[in-house]
Amino acid sequence: MILQVLVALFFLLNSVIFANDFREDFKITLKKDEQKKILVKYGNKEKIFAFRWTLYVNDGLVVLHSYDKSVAQNVLYLNHKNQSIRIVLRNDGKSFYNSPYFLLKFNEFDAKKNEAKFELYLYDSAMQIELKFLKNKN
Repeated sequence: MILQVLVALFFLLNSVIFANDFREDFKITLKKDEQKKILVKYGNKEKIFAFRWTLYVNDGLVVLHSYDKSVAQNVLYLNHKNQSIRIVLRNDGKSFYNSPYFLLKFNEFDAKKNEAKFELYLYDSAMQIELKFLKNKN
């Protein structure tokens, strides 16, 4: 009986200690060159985060992304330390360590459908950020 209580307590404490700090997470599937745009709103500011992938070769996915006049390209790999990108959404200096950010993680590539699957995590401990997923125009 005591052993069962200790095991239950161990798992309960681990779930509290290792709980993630992400406010929201989204699953996104994109075909080659299909762009995903997200309107990021905080205070009286509105900015667009946009990303797409252009090439999958040698198990590496080339991802292009832009936010707040910054454009970048990254190569992401599955099961590797280069599996995700961190994009700071608001950095006003006073709370540098708690700045809200996106973590864009490459999860899977479906070669038959030519699709890449991502998870987008939002870290926003101060609840400052409002998101709106914009529809793609054809």
